[in-house]
Amino acid sequence: LDPIGIAKLASSFQLLVFAFICLAVIIIRESKIEAYDPGFKSPFYPWLHLLGIILPFVLIYEMGIFPLLFSLGLIAVGAAWYWYYARNKVVRTGAIYHLFERLGRLRFDGLDTELRGILKEKGLRESDPFDDIVTRSFVIDYKEKEVFETAVRKASEWISQFVEYTPSEIEKMFLDGTRMGATPVTHGIALPHLRLAGLDHAELALARGRQGIHIKFKDPLKDQNDEEEADVSAIFFLVSPQKDPTQHLRILAQIAGRVEEDGFAEEWQSANNEQELKEAVVHEDRLLSLLVERDSPSDVLIDKALKDIRFPEGCLVAILRRQGQTIVPKGSTVILEGDRLTIIGDPQSMTELKKDYE
Repeated sequence: LDPIGIAKLASSFQLLVFAFICLAVIIIRESKIEAYDPGFKSPFYPWLHLLGIILPFVLIYEMGIFPLLFSLGLIAVGAAWYWYYARNKVVRTGAIYHLFERLGRLRFDGLDTELRGILKEKGLRESDPFDDIVTRSFVIDYKEKEVFETAVRKASEWISQFVEYTPSEIEKMFLDGTRMGATPVTHGIALPHLRLAGLDHAELALARGRQGIHIKFKDPLKDQNDEEEADVSAIFFLVSPQKDPTQHLRILAQIAGRVEEDGFAEEWQSANNEQELKEAVVHEDRLLSLLVERDSPSDVLIDKALKDIRFPEGCLVAILRRQGQTIVPKGSTVILEGDRLTIIGDPQSMTELKKDYE
């Protein structure tokens, strides 16, 4: 066997794969799928990618006729296998159908679902203000059994202060989305969500139903027109600006991942107040609920203003609970004995904070 010839065949195969990868990048970027959220975008698009398609074939041609015939043969065999065998068996489509949709032909949502699953695995970016959104969220707590429409109405009234839409318009958008299958309902949780024009940053409303909140919804994964019904214990109303759809999806994925964790349902239902409900949503490695009391590491905070306290960089006192009242603290806020502080931050900073005060 000729080692040089084998090396040329292997190199031509790698170059061929690289060319198709560049083609795939062009297709998926031109598809404009909102769930496509790469951590890095290569520059000089699409010219760099077009060169990545053309130059491999030039290099293969330069290696000689045998590598060129080998590459063309692989393409021909692959095309023939697909056309005569796999074409009628494949039910999965992808980004190219989103591209066809832009040309007025077809759309397939399977890739959206797959990419949203990837977003869930990737988690939040450092710049995503998830903890801030949760700490300033609006809480609705029902002690008796309630219906979804009532919670929607109350959440819409609160959300309307941030946008030019009226509460009834927001309510209609939530309800229409739920009827069309845009509201995920799983693990006893519902996640109605909207992207609204004129909104500066994402906002969240939390609704707890201690005896359940009855919801009628359309399951997009089932091919049927009938609505399904369920009782949920939590509803997360998320609204985000239209300008950043991928952050909207990352926040949704973060919430979905949190509610699927073991122990969330028990922690959610056992929460005694708004602060504990919010703490149930945020991961423990990004949050500390600190009770300020005498004869404990936290007694050094008593009678000090927040601006005079040196917490690790990256930590923020988001909520202060005092005598049953929730206070949004300022730099001049003085910490008193018996206060409970909700502190959020990145995992590394929270680890340092817990060493000092726990």
